[in-house]
Amino acid sequence: MVLQMESPAPLIKVEDWLRGEPLTNFQPDKVYIVEFWATWCGPCVAAMPHLMQLQEKYKDSGLEVVGVAADEEHAPTAVEARTKLDAWLTEKCSNLNYRIAFDYTGEMNKLWREPSLSVGIPASFVVDRDGHIAFIGHPMQLDEVLPKVLNGSWRTSDEAKAADKERIASHQRTAREQSLTKPIYAKLRPAMEARDWTAALAAIEEGLALMPDNIEFRRTHANLLLHKLRDMRAGLPLMRQLVEDAIDKKFEAVSWMVMALNQLFDPAMENSHLPRAERFAMGDKLSEQILTLNPPQGDGPLKFRWYLPVAQYYYESGNKDRAIELIEVALKSLGDPETMPDHIKQHYLSPLLQALANYTGENACYADLCVVPQNKAPENQTAVAS
Repeated sequence: MVLQMESPAPLIKVEDWLRGEPLTNFQPDKVYIVEFWATWCGPCVAAMPHLMQLQEKYKDSGLEVVGVAADEEHAPTAVEARTKLDAWLTEKCSNLNYRIAFDYTGEMNKLWREPSLSVGIPASFVVDRDGHIAFIGHPMQLDEVLPKVLNGSWRTSDEAKAADKERIASHQRTAREQSLTKPIYAKLRPAMEARDWTAALAAIEEGLALMPDNIEFRRTHANLLLHKLRDMRAGLPLMRQLVEDAIDKKFEAVSWMVMALNQLFDPAMENSHLPRAERFAMGDKLSEQILTLNPPQGDGPLKFRWYLPVAQYYYESGNKDRAIELIEVALKSLGDPETMPDHIKQHYLSPLLQALANYTGENACYADLCVVPQNKAPENQTAVAS
C-alpha cells in the first residue's frame, strides 16, 4: 500500500532514543516532522540547522521535530552503530533542539520510506494534528509547506494534492533513473580518479544520452570540458545551453542555476582561461535569476550555500559593496553561531568568511572562527559594470 498524503501515519518503532524524550505515539493537536537522515549523508547534515530553526520558530504552534537515524553504515552491530552515532551527535551537534531516534533493524524504513516510495534521504514526513500524513518530501520544502499545515489550510488545497501526485511520479522516475546511472558511475568514478578526462568524458556523454536532464551529469560534463580539458570550442556552447536550461527549470530552479554559476564563478576554481565577456554575460543572467527566486530580504533557505558564486560574480564585476552584502546575508542565514552544529560551521562558514576577508581586505570573524585575506583584487576588476 502506498503511503501518501491523507494516509494514517505509521507507528514509530525504533531501538533507542539518543536525544530527547521517547515518542511512543503522535499526540493530538501537535504537528510532527519525522526526518530520515544519516551522518554520512551530506544533504541530511546540511539540513539540520534548518530543522533546528523550524523547531525553534514553530515550537509554540505545536511543532515537534523527530530525527530518525535509520541508515547508519560501517558498523557491524547495532551497539557499535549506536555508539558511533551518539559520539557524532555529541561532537557535531551539542546544541541540537529536537529528538533523535536510532533504528538499526530497518523497521522504520519498511514502515515509512518504502511504502512512500522515498528512495533517498533526507526524507521529511509531516504528520498533521489528526495523526495523518500531510506532506512527504525534502526538508528544504518545509519553509513553504509547514506554515500552511500548521494553520490547517494545506491538506485541503489543490496545491497539496498536486504536489503529492508529482512526488509519487518523481520517486518512480528516480527509481528508474538509478537503474540507469549505476553502470555509468561504474565507468566514471575510476576514470575521474585516474584523471583520465577523455575516458570520463566518454562515460558522462554515454550517461547524458540516456538522461539528458540529470543535474550531476550536466555539471560533470561542463566541468570536464571547461576546466579539465579546457575545450572552449565544445565547452562554451554547452555552457550557454546549460545556463538557458537552468533558468527554464521549474523544479529546483535555484539549484540548477547555482550549479551553472559555480562553473563560472566558483572562487575555488581557476577561471582565467574562460572568455571574459561571455563569462560575465552568463554570470549576470544567472545571478539576477537566483536573487529573484531567493532575494536577500526574504526568508528563502540555503543562502549560505547559494550566495557564494553570486557574490563572487558581483565582486569580479566591480560591485564590491554588493558582494559584501550578499556574503553577510549568507552568514546570517546560517543562524545563531551558538546553536549551529560545528560541522556546518566548518563546511559552509569557512569559504564564506574567506570570501568576506578577500573582498574587504581585512580579517573576517564569525563566532570563534577567523580568517585572513588570501588574494588581491581581481585583475581588471572594474572592467564590467554591474
